[in-house]
Amino acid sequence: HVQLVESGGGSVQPGGSLRLSCSTSRIPNNRACLGWFRQAPGKERESVARFYRYDGSTSYSTSVKDRFTISEDNVKNILYLQMNSLKAEDTAMYYCAAHNTYSGSWCGAGYKYEYWDYRGQGTQVTVS
Repeated sequence: HVQLVESGGGSVQPGGSLRLSCSTSRIPNNRACLGWFRQAPGKERESVARFYRYDGSTSYSTSVKDRFTISEDNVKNILYLQMNSLKAEDTAMYYCAAHNTYSGSWCGAGYKYEYWDYRGQGTQVTVS
């Protein structure tokens, strides 16, 4: 699988903000689904947010909706996850992922990380 590279993780106090970045330059498909996942210690990896490149539609988990925003700068080829109003329960390793799909419904379905074509190594976010 093609490796993606995340950056922007760190430590922040509750209520603070962080912005994660992920290079998407190796993903030429303009109908790719882009996403962010996270995994906290002792928990399963979960989908946080997804972005369908073709029409810009987004999906969020209920735990982050209205606090996190996924977006892509298609000039710089960078996928972002803007995280505001961070809580202790947002502490996790965050992963970037992408999948070659021509279906917006695939992107909205929330498939598990293992089904995605491109994956990152993760960046740690600690809220305390």
